Amino acid sequence: MSQIPVMGEISANPTEDGGGSVYRFQNETGEGTITIYEVFPGVAFSYNDFHMRYYDSKFQPDRDLFCIDHCREGRLEYPAACDAYSYVEAGDLKLDRRLTHTGHFEMPLSHYHGAMVSFDMETACQSLPLEMKDFPVDLRALQKKFCGGIYPYVVPGTASITHIFAELYAVPEKIRRPYLKVKILELLLFLDALELSAGVDGRGTGKPYFYKAQVEKVKAVGQFITQNMGESFTQEELSERFDIPLTTMKQCFKAVFGAPIGSYLTQYRMNRAAVFLRTKREMSVAEIAGRVGYDSQSKFAAAFRRQMGITPGEYRRRLE
Repeated sequence: MSQIPVMGEISANPTEDGGGSVYRFQNETGEGTITIYEVFPGVAFSYNDFHMRYYDSKFQPDRDLFCIDHCREGRLEYPAACDAYSYVEAGDLKLDRRLTHTGHFEMPLSHYHGAMVSFDMETACQSLPLEMKDFPVDLRALQKKFCGGIYPYVVPGTASITHIFAELYAVPEKIRRPYLKVKILELLLFLDALELSAGVDGRGTGKPYFYKAQVEKVKAVGQFITQNMGESFTQEELSERFDIPLTTMKQCFKAVFGAPIGSYLTQYRMNRAAVFLRTKREMSVAEIAGRVGYDSQSKFAAAFRRQMGITPGEYRRRLE
């Protein structure tokens, strides 16, 4: 099998699952799996499922690669410039040569699910013409189109991208490889026809990036508000406390965590409440409301229902 850009501390001996190689890895924040299928020589497809806050990648390419990552759920932090970061979110495509794929990577929501198509360029450029006669896409030209620099290029999610990938996450095993071949060729045709336009960072990615110092302060804000759920802080107070301009804080927080500060905190509170309802049967709903920062059981119940679709009591009864 061609060199595959797997990430993190992986199993030295992957297992086989339906014809694919499964790599398993973990750290103190969780675990993940990467299931890889070699579709044709030099071209592999993988399903990536992470339930962890971060991973440390030791991957260093020893050949010319072209990788296309699709994010189905979650968020992934990636280097977007020198000492700066941006974020892949659900629906996006990230394209790169894995030239900045060594080091510390974070998943701010503690999960990331997606798929990846990787090309070992030397082998793939020879095998692709044999798969389909007169296939019009020049793989090297496509790599140059998106990967002129060392940093990843991100295509924001569109209906076309969703259409290409939607069915790839539930392919019956008996047709998996021929189906993947068809979809990979479709993806290459789509990218070949895609017109690039200058984005917010001048490189056409359409994604803003933030400097390391800004990201670190915003992550500190996120940790602070979740550790102090029983207290209320205005955004102006948070901006002053963490010495970051208010507008920058709002923009960077949403980029990192995928939601404004208030929405993120509400979602965090409801998720914590759900854990308590499942695991702390001895606690009343009123006690749980207080634990997640609500002094009114009725306000808590209303917020929980908006977020979860049912009341706290109904949620607990369904688990009985």
